[in-house]
Amino acid sequence: MGDRYNIHSQLEHLQSKYIGTGHADTTKWEWLTNQHRDSFASYLGHFDMINNFAIVENETKARVRFNLMEKMMQPCGAPPEKPED
Repeated sequence: MGDRYNIHSQLEHLQSKYIGTGHADTTKWEWLTNQHRDSFASYLGHFDMINNFAIVENETKARVRFNLMEKMMQPCGAPPEKPED
């Protein structure tokens, strides 16, 4: 029983420390938005990935970088309406 409590306390610590790990009340939309933003940030941080995207899309590197930053604003569309309690 002590191990179970320890695992839950470690998970709660990680969830409070890192935003992207979620928590018990994280919705599917929030989770997917975090995943998409993390992916786009990784792409922006790796110069070779931007070069690859530019070649595949036949766009300039600046345009690809701009498009990725634009997608980071709302990668999964507008948030869904929350039902009232």
